[in-house]
Amino acid sequence: MTTAGDIMHRGAQWIPAHETLDRAAQLMRELGVGVLPISDENERLCGILTDRDIVVGCVALGHDPSRVTAGDLAQGTPRWIDASADVSEVLQEMQEHQIRRLPVIENKRLVGMISEADLARHLTEEQVGAWAEHVYAGGGTSNL
Repeated sequence: MTTAGDIMHRGAQWIPAHETLDRAAQLMRELGVGVLPISDENERLCGILTDRDIVVGCVALGHDPSRVTAGDLAQGTPRWIDASADVSEVLQEMQEHQIRRLPVIENKRLVGMISEADLARHLTEEQVGAWAEHVYAGGGTSNL
């Protein structure tokens, strides 16, 4: 059985909810990523922040990214998967919620992220094709 832990990209990092968006953008640049999970004061997942969120939800509205926090943009219930979950559960979660990146949690702590690239590297063409059809054909606008 292939698990989420087997296909995830290790080394994902949180951005604390109290951190500003300019710091989040700097961290994204340093890590070479376009998404950061947001953690609350107990290092629990409370949201997901994308580079697009920073642009559309802050900069394009004329707000100062040094005054807006990651927590200010955290909306809804973030989706995640346990590291021991079977890859079929990963695909189901991503398809059902039309998301492209999924935090992986183990013992209530962030241990990795699963992205489109991870799926492409570890799954069959049929599995990736079915996933893409559900995520992209569904009309969703989520960048996660």
